[in-house]
Parts: sequence; C-alpha cells; structure tokens
Amino acid sequence: MTGPEVTVGSEVTPLERTIELRDMVAYAGATWDWHRLHYDADYLAKRRLPAPVVDGQVFGALLAEQLQDWLGPRAVVRRLHFRFKNLVFAGETVRCTGRVIAVAGDTLRVEQRIVVVDGGEPRRVAVEPAGAEVVLRAEAVS
Repeated sequence: MTGPEVTVGSEVTPLERTIELRDMVAYAGATWDWHRLHYDADYLAKRRLPAPVVDGQVFGALLAEQLQDWLGPRAVVRRLHFRFKNLVFAGETVRCTGRVIAVAGDTLRVEQRIVVVDGGEPRRVAVEPAGAEVVLRAEAVS
C-alpha cells in the first residue's frame, strides 16, 4: 500500500491555496455557476462587498483534494460534509487542516476545517465543522 500510516490522531497534511479571480472564473465555467456574486464588480459594490465571493463548492473540492493528496490513489472519499462560517474573497489564501478521529478496518473518519490566512497566520474560520469518511482500498486502481 502507498500513502502514510494512519491512526487515530494522525494529522492530515495541510493544503494551502490562494484563490484568484481567474481560478474562480475557470471553476464557474466547469460548474455552470455564473452568479454575479462571483465576478461582477458593480453587483458587489451595491452590496458593499470588497471583492468577488468564492463559490462555496470550491471548499468541498479543496477538502477532498487535501485528503486524496495525503492518502494517495488508494483513497475513496465516501462522504463529505462542511458548514460555512465566513465569506472568502478572490485573492485570499485558505488553509485546509484535519486529523483522523476514528479508524475502523479500511474506513477513516476525519475532521477538517478551512481558515483564511494572511502571512501564514489564521485570520478567520471559513469552514467548520467539516469532515469526511474515507475508504482505503488495498491497492490503487490505475
């Protein structure tokens, strides 16, 4: 098997990403979510928002990416849940963290969170609680 040895308390390798407007436009194109909240400066100004708002679906993708980067191709994310706490704006950097809270056979339960960071220091929680159930296959499928 590839990937790290996993036990209760194991820390998930953090994933940090700056979400730029061009990333948001690409994501909107892939998901067909063209709400003006994600790109329209006039629409945002009328609502006193400082910048385009990152689409909430992005956070689910980042949480799943974090787990699959950490565990490798043997990982299958069976369930994923998360709750929004604060808006994240274009140009901000987020950090996904997590730890294993249960192991039962080939199945892990992981709790995760996403914080907005500035210069490496957390500024505010974006997503919490969050977590996943991950099944580890005996062999990676190629």
